[in-house]
Amino acid sequence: MTKDLLWRGMLAGVLAALLATLFARVFAEPHIDLAIAFEAAHQAHHLGHAEPIELVSRATQQGIGLLTALALYGAAVGGIFSLVFAYGYGRLVRIGPRSFALALAMLAFVVLVVTPGIKYPQTPPAVGRHETVGLRTAAYFGMMFLSVAAAIIALKLGAVFARSVRGFDAALLAVGSYVLLTAVGQLLLPAVNEVPADFPATVLWDFRLAALASQLVLWATIGLAFGRWAARRLERARR
Repeated sequence: MTKDLLWRGMLAGVLAALLATLFARVFAEPHIDLAIAFEAAHQAHHLGHAEPIELVSRATQQGIGLLTALALYGAAVGGIFSLVFAYGYGRLVRIGPRSFALALAMLAFVVLVVTPGIKYPQTPPAVGRHETVGLRTAAYFGMMFLSVAAAIIALKLGAVFARSVRGFDAALLAVGSYVLLTAVGQLLLPAVNEVPADFPATVLWDFRLAALASQLVLWATIGLAFGRWAARRLERARR
């Protein structure tokens, strides 16, 4: 059963990554191009007219490089999602597989995207100093790890609260615990703000909205597609 769910999750992840990438190409890519143009103009103003060295061309980034990253990322995310689904279905809540898959996907969207993004919002690739890439990456994944840990703790606390208070109150206490834990984590982690003062605010805002919407497309597709395929497999298993 788990093996069947795993390959369905990987397939759903690839499909979701494809749709999210198509969405990003339409809505986020123009803002990336504007950010790169801003960086090029900024370098030309300070360093003369020397052309910046591209380690990977934009054509490669948008072509074979994008497709390779798409397949790997989507398969990995979908596979992990299917394993979490297999563990939690029937244990955490008593709802149908499609509802549980969609709820799990929306939970993942909040825990892995929204919460880390509050502390470290997405910025176009051209924004930020090259020498701080390692620090920024480590800080972002640190916030993501804290968010996942806080979610696990909140779920366990919710189960404890449910023994003494009503279900809705227990859920509120669990959500409050998650918010409190993640807020403390955000205060402890270093602040990173390398957006130039003269960077166009509209470009930055539109890019961040498009990036967030792309992630929403990704997780919603995983939840819907995997939920449908998993429900069919589970129904056959019951028969």
